[in-house]
Amino acid sequence: MTAADQPAGGLFVLSGPGGVGKGTVVTQLRGCLPHLAVSISATTRAPRLGEVDGVHYHFVDHTTFDRMVAEGAFLEWTEFAGERYGTPWSSIDHALASGRPVVLEIEIHGARQVRARLPDAVLIFLAPPSVEELVERLHSRGTDDDDRVAHRMALARWEMARAEEFDHVVVNRTVEQAAGDIGRILGCGPA
Repeated sequence: MTAADQPAGGLFVLSGPGGVGKGTVVTQLRGCLPHLAVSISATTRAPRLGEVDGVHYHFVDHTTFDRMVAEGAFLEWTEFAGERYGTPWSSIDHALASGRPVVLEIEIHGARQVRARLPDAVLIFLAPPSVEELVERLHSRGTDDDDRVAHRMALARWEMARAEEFDHVVVNRTVEQAAGDIGRILGCGPA
């Protein structure tokens, strides 16, 4: 990658329904853009198999999360399925100050909070090619039973109806295509 291919700094929010492939697309972007900073959210939920504290999330208890909220430690935070998630300022401050682009992988309520606090942030909505494809992706992950998939799909329909609130909508037909489209939004040319 040449200097002309280096993305400008700035805050980019990637949101979309669960199962759409946000994490996979971000992993692809990181492979192409090693200087890209990806925030690490804090959460009160327990780690899933293979998740590492400080790598995938900062796993904290409810008391610690409450203290962080009271101290204003979060750019944004929300509750989902009885657990809380938030973006600590500390996970983005240094990268933003150094001019590196920062990507937040968060849900729509969080994206709205970011837009209210940092209006220059660029909001990107990652959409599935179809509702049927999203249902198939959720089932193929094997992490949710049928009731949980139905709940996630109800939420996904609500989320997809809000895509117009975002600056860009990228349809995830393939990981490579979606990462390329998002890379161009970040200003780095083909990803």
